[in-house]
Amino acid sequence: MIRKSFLSVLGLFLAGTASAEWGLNMPKGVTELSAETYGLHMMVFWWCVAIGIVVFGIMIVSLFLHRKSRGVEPAQFSHNTTAEVVWTAVPVVILLVMAVPAAETMIKLEDSRDPDLSIVVTGYQWKWHYRYQDEDIEFFSNLARSSLDARRKGSEVDPFSVENYLLDVDRPVVVPVGAKVRLLLTANDVIHSWWVPDLAIKKDAIPGMINETWFRAEQVGTYRGQCTELCGKDHGYMPVVVEVVEPEAYLAWVDNQRETGERLAANP
Repeated sequence: MIRKSFLSVLGLFLAGTASAEWGLNMPKGVTELSAETYGLHMMVFWWCVAIGIVVFGIMIVSLFLHRKSRGVEPAQFSHNTTAEVVWTAVPVVILLVMAVPAAETMIKLEDSRDPDLSIVVTGYQWKWHYRYQDEDIEFFSNLARSSLDARRKGSEVDPFSVENYLLDVDRPVVVPVGAKVRLLLTANDVIHSWWVPDLAIKKDAIPGMINETWFRAEQVGTYRGQCTELCGKDHGYMPVVVEVVEPEAYLAWVDNQRETGERLAANP
C-alpha cells in the first residue's frame, strides 16, 4: 500500500514537471533594466552565500575546536570592543555596496520621461483593456479561446495539449523593438497587477489611481505574464502577452488596427 501510494505521488510529480518550465533563478529579461535587476539579484545572492560560508564556517570550526570533550575552558570576558566595531562596520560597508547600485536602478525604473509611445492599461474582472494614447487604438485583451475551452469542466479538452495554456490572449499588446514604452496602469473594479517577468515589470493597477512604469524591449519576441493580485474567482484567467516587433511591422499593425476600427464604426 505504501509503495503504491508513493508511486502515485511520484507519477503526479513527474507529470507536472514534464509539462512546466522549472526555473531555479529569475530571468535576465530583454530590457536593459531587467538585466540590471538580474545583476543586482545575483550580487546580493553571492554576498549572502559568502556571508553564510563565513558565519557558519566560524561556528562549525569553533564548535569543533572548543568543544567540552577537548577540555577547553570558556573564556571569561563580557565584551570585546574591537570585535564589536568590526561586526558593525563590515555589515554597514556591505549594505552600502548593495544600496548604491540598487538606488541607481530604482531611479531609472521610475524615469518614464520622453516615451516613444504611451499605453493606458486598465484591469477588469477578468481581462485587460489597452489604449494607445497617441495612436487612437484601444481594445480588450481576453484569455485565448483555446485556453478558455480547456479550462471548462467537462470540456474533454486536455489542458496539457493546449499551447501556452492560460498564458495566451486573443489580442496581445504590440510594441516596436527599441522604443521606450510608458505604461499608465489603473483598474475599473478591484486591484489587479500587471506582471511580465521578461520586462522586469510588476505594477499594481488600482481603481482611482494611476501607476506609471516603462520598458524598452531590446529583442523581438513574445513575452508572457499574468495578473499577480488576487482579484476574484477568475484571477488565474487574465494573462498578459506583449509582442515586440520590428518598427515596420508595428506601423503595419497600427494601420490595420485603424482600418479595423473604421470598419466597425461604419458597420456597428
